Amino acid sequence: MIADQIKNDTHTHHQALEALMVRQLKSMKSITDYTDILEIFYSYFGGLEQQIKLQLRDDLAIDQRRKAGDLAADIEYFGALTPDFATGNDLPQIESHLQAIGALYVIEGSTLGGIYISKMISKQLELNDANGLSFFNGYGDNTMNMWTDFKNYLNEQPKNEAEEEEIIAAANETFMKFKLWMDHYPKLKLTLQNE
Repeated sequence: MIADQIKNDTHTHHQALEALMVRQLKSMKSITDYTDILEIFYSYFGGLEQQIKLQLRDDLAIDQRRKAGDLAADIEYFGALTPDFATGNDLPQIESHLQAIGALYVIEGSTLGGIYISKMISKQLELNDANGLSFFNGYGDNTMNMWTDFKNYLNEQPKNEAEEEEIIAAANETFMKFKLWMDHYPKLKLTLQNE
């Protein structure tokens, strides 16, 4: 099953991104720091979702899986402005149905740890309710069902080894490009330099 293989074959790039992300989340000291992180996700995922939508259209009720809207709502709740979406070489190549699935694997996987991250952010920034946490709350109580639906869909897609490799390569590129985006995002870079 590709859902098991993709987890194994993207582990290195996933871990590199996660380490940077956890470091930044733990270093948050203010709402501004938090909105800076939300802007990074919004700009990258927003651009990525536009590319994915061109290839998947109505598969998986794709509009229900878009994260940019939740990110925008969280950013705006705290009075910040949404940035432009990432474009061009800042995003992975998504020119096929299979590449779109690989990229979507990264986005959908981000919902799994979101509940724990949401609790951490609430405690760290002393937030009293769920306002401003809609992205990290993912699909709420339906998160595992949505993930299972995605994995079932993923497992049905590749018809041969070459197609599996195309999906996995796209997922790896998505992880790598997201890390590069996070590494070079101006506000984040400034925050890390001031630590």
